[in-house]
Amino acid sequence: MALSVTKLNTFLMFKLPSAFLCGVRVLTINEAKCEVSVRHKWINQNPFKSMYFAVQAMAAELATGAIVMYHIKDSGKNISMLVANNKGNFTKKATGRITFVCNDGNLIKEAILKTIATGEGQTFWMKSIGTNEKSEQVSEMDFEWSIKIK
Repeated sequence: MALSVTKLNTFLMFKLPSAFLCGVRVLTINEAKCEVSVRHKWINQNPFKSMYFAVQAMAAELATGAIVMYHIKDSGKNISMLVANNKGNFTKKATGRITFVCNDGNLIKEAILKTIATGEGQTFWMKSIGTNEKSEQVSEMDFEWSIKIK
Protein backbone atom coordinates (compact mmCIF):
# COMPACT_ATOMS: atom_id res chain seq x y z
CA MET A 1 0.00 0.00 0.00
CA ALA A 2 1.46 3.36 -1.09
CA LEU A 3 2.01 6.34 1.19
CA SER A 4 -0.81 8.87 1.22
CA VAL A 5 -0.99 12.54 2.10
CA THR A 6 -2.94 11.70 5.27
CA LYS A 7 -0.39 9.10 6.39
CA LEU A 8 2.52 11.47 5.80
CA ASN A 9 0.89 14.36 7.68
CA THR A 10 0.09 12.01 10.60
CA PHE A 11 3.72 10.84 10.49
CA LEU A 12 4.77 14.50 10.79
CA MET A 13 2.66 15.01 13.88
CA PHE A 14 4.18 12.04 15.73
CA LYS A 15 7.73 11.77 14.34
CA LEU A 16 8.57 15.36 13.31
CA PRO A 17 6.55 17.51 15.72
CA SER A 18 8.60 20.67 15.16
CA ALA A 19 7.77 20.59 11.44
CA PHE A 20 4.12 19.88 12.21
CA LEU A 21 3.90 22.77 14.72
CA CYS A 22 5.51 25.13 12.21
CA GLY A 23 2.75 24.26 9.72
CA VAL A 24 4.61 22.02 7.26
CA ARG A 25 2.08 19.84 5.38
CA VAL A 26 2.23 17.46 2.42
CA LEU A 27 -0.24 18.48 -0.31
CA THR A 28 0.31 15.80 -2.95
CA ILE A 29 2.55 12.80 -3.53
CA ASN A 30 3.01 10.26 -6.29
CA GLU A 31 5.94 8.27 -7.70
CA ALA A 32 7.31 11.27 -9.61
CA LYS A 33 6.41 14.36 -7.58
CA CYS A 34 5.74 15.67 -4.08
CA GLU A 35 4.36 19.06 -3.02
CA VAL A 36 4.75 20.38 0.52
CA SER A 37 3.56 23.75 1.79
CA VAL A 38 4.02 25.94 4.80
CA ARG A 39 2.50 29.34 5.60
CA HIS A 40 4.55 32.15 7.09
CA LYS A 41 3.25 32.90 10.58
CA TRP A 42 4.46 34.01 13.98
CA ILE A 43 5.79 30.61 15.09
CA ASN A 44 8.06 30.17 12.04
CA GLN A 45 9.27 33.71 11.40
CA ASN A 46 12.71 35.23 11.68
CA PRO A 47 13.47 38.76 13.00
CA PHE A 48 13.14 40.13 9.45
CA LYS A 49 9.42 39.31 9.19
CA SER A 50 9.82 36.40 6.80
CA MET A 51 9.98 32.63 7.17
CA TYR A 52 12.99 31.27 9.04
CA PHE A 53 15.36 29.39 6.72
CA ALA A 54 15.22 26.22 8.81
CA VAL A 55 11.44 25.99 8.34
CA GLN A 56 11.95 26.26 4.58
CA ALA A 57 14.60 23.53 4.84
CA MET A 58 12.20 21.24 6.74
CA ALA A 59 9.54 21.63 4.06
CA ALA A 60 12.03 21.27 1.20
CA GLU A 61 13.59 18.15 2.73
CA LEU A 62 10.18 16.59 3.25
CA ALA A 63 9.31 17.19 -0.41
CA THR A 64 12.34 15.10 -1.42
CA GLY A 65 12.30 12.59 1.45
CA ALA A 66 8.63 11.71 1.10
CA ILE A 67 9.26 10.51 -2.45
CA VAL A 68 12.20 8.42 -1.24
CA MET A 69 9.94 6.90 1.44
CA TYR A 70 7.25 6.30 -1.20
CA HIS A 71 9.63 4.30 -3.41
CA ILE A 72 11.20 2.39 -0.50
CA LYS A 73 7.73 1.32 0.66
CA ASP A 74 6.83 0.38 -2.92
CA SER A 75 9.97 -1.81 -3.20
CA GLY A 76 8.89 -3.96 -0.25
CA LYS A 77 12.51 -4.09 0.99
CA ASN A 78 13.99 -2.92 4.28
CA ILE A 79 16.06 0.07 3.13
CA SER A 80 17.51 2.83 5.28
CA MET A 81 17.64 6.46 4.13
CA LEU A 82 19.66 9.42 5.34
CA VAL A 83 20.45 12.95 4.19
CA ALA A 84 24.18 12.97 3.48
CA ASN A 85 24.51 16.57 2.31
CA ASN A 86 22.45 19.61 1.45
CA LYS A 87 22.76 23.05 -0.09
CA GLY A 88 20.36 25.92 -0.50
CA ASN A 89 19.87 29.26 -2.20
CA PHE A 90 17.46 31.92 -1.01
CA THR A 91 16.37 34.42 -3.65
CA LYS A 92 13.42 36.29 -2.13
CA LYS A 93 11.80 36.88 1.26
CA ALA A 94 9.51 33.98 2.08
CA THR A 95 6.14 35.38 3.16
CA GLY A 96 2.62 34.01 2.73
CA ARG A 97 2.21 30.38 1.67
CA ILE A 98 5.38 28.77 0.31
CA THR A 99 5.05 25.56 -1.69
CA PHE A 100 8.01 23.27 -2.24
CA VAL A 101 7.91 20.93 -5.22
CA CYS A 102 10.25 18.04 -5.98
CA ASN A 103 9.93 16.38 -9.40
CA ASP A 104 12.87 13.97 -9.02
CA GLY A 105 11.00 10.74 -8.32
CA ASN A 106 12.59 9.16 -11.38
CA LEU A 107 16.05 9.25 -9.75
CA ILE A 108 15.11 6.93 -6.92
CA LYS A 109 13.97 3.74 -8.64
CA GLU A 110 17.35 3.14 -10.23
CA ALA A 111 19.20 3.72 -6.95
CA ILE A 112 16.87 1.36 -5.08
CA LEU A 113 17.29 -1.38 -7.70
CA LYS A 114 21.06 -0.94 -7.57
CA THR A 115 21.27 -1.11 -3.75
CA ILE A 116 19.06 -4.22 -3.73
CA ALA A 117 21.16 -5.91 -6.44
CA THR A 118 24.60 -5.05 -5.03
CA GLY A 119 23.95 -4.58 -1.32
CA GLU A 120 26.00 -1.39 -1.54
CA GLY A 121 24.78 2.04 -0.52
CA GLN A 122 23.75 4.50 -3.20
CA THR A 123 23.61 8.30 -3.17
CA PHE A 124 21.69 10.73 -5.35
CA TRP A 125 20.78 14.42 -5.32
CA MET A 126 17.21 15.70 -5.36
CA LYS A 127 16.03 19.29 -5.85
CA SER A 128 13.13 21.07 -4.14
CA ILE A 129 12.03 24.49 -5.34
CA GLY A 130 10.01 26.81 -3.11
CA THR A 131 7.63 29.36 -4.61
CA ASN A 132 5.28 31.90 -3.08
CA GLU A 133 1.61 32.53 -3.90
CA LYS A 134 2.63 34.66 -6.90
CA SER A 135 4.64 31.69 -8.29
CA GLU A 136 7.89 33.57 -7.60
CA GLN A 137 10.79 31.37 -6.55
CA VAL A 138 11.92 32.12 -2.99
CA SER A 139 14.39 29.29 -2.45
CA GLU A 140 15.94 26.24 -4.04
CA MET A 141 17.37 23.39 -2.00
CA ASP A 142 19.25 20.28 -2.98
CA PHE A 143 19.52 17.21 -0.77
CA GLU A 144 21.93 14.31 -1.26
CA TRP A 145 20.16 11.17 -0.08
CA SER A 146 21.98 7.99 0.86
CA ILE A 147 20.13 4.68 0.81
CA LYS A 148 21.29 1.20 1.78
CA ILE A 149 19.59 -2.14 2.14
CA LYS A 150 19.51 -3.31 5.76
